[in-house]
Amino acid sequence: MIGANGAGKSTLLRTISALNKQKSGLIYYEGKDISKTPSDKRVKLGIAQVPEGRGLFSILSVEENLKLGAYTRDDDISDDLERVYTLFPILKEKRKHYAGTLSGGQQQMVAVGRAFMSKPKLLLLDEPSMGLAPVVVEEIFGVIEELKKSGTTIFIVEQNAFLALNISNRTYVLENGSIVMSGNSKDMLNDDKIKEAYLGA
Repeated sequence: MIGANGAGKSTLLRTISALNKQKSGLIYYEGKDISKTPSDKRVKLGIAQVPEGRGLFSILSVEENLKLGAYTRDDDISDDLERVYTLFPILKEKRKHYAGTLSGGQQQMVAVGRAFMSKPKLLLLDEPSMGLAPVVVEEIFGVIEELKKSGTTIFIVEQNAFLALNISNRTYVLENGSIVMSGNSKDMLNDDKIKEAYLGA
């Protein structure tokens, strides 16, 4: 989903996660109305969010933050923890470090890894590239692509429209809380309106 600042992108993600309550309408997930389902139950249903700003516990270690992502699970999490360390090798190096001492890019890796630890079917990503160096963005988007290929559905809100359009299958344009355009992402890359409004062309 792309759109200008204030369009309602983050609000939509927070509402899907039950961090915000919708004022009207219903939220359906896998054919079921989850409008009144609390946020922790939505995590158990398979919905996880990586919030804008990351929301890490800065005085806990990297590994403790990752394990908190699995708080709704009652099975063995060791394989998934190793999977996160495979996806982001630097986190294994820094697993005992306080999360608050990491660089912005490393913190974003922890945030993505923490969400992955809940074994999501639907992963909500809010501005994953914000404030990060291009080389870090490339690494994180590589992991997003890998998670997508492994079968996780990813709903990404991203101001870098070029990145969002290139990684996604379908794109929605949000303006003032309403979807004004949607379609195949590759087609929208070549749409003159999208080029002019979001790609600087």
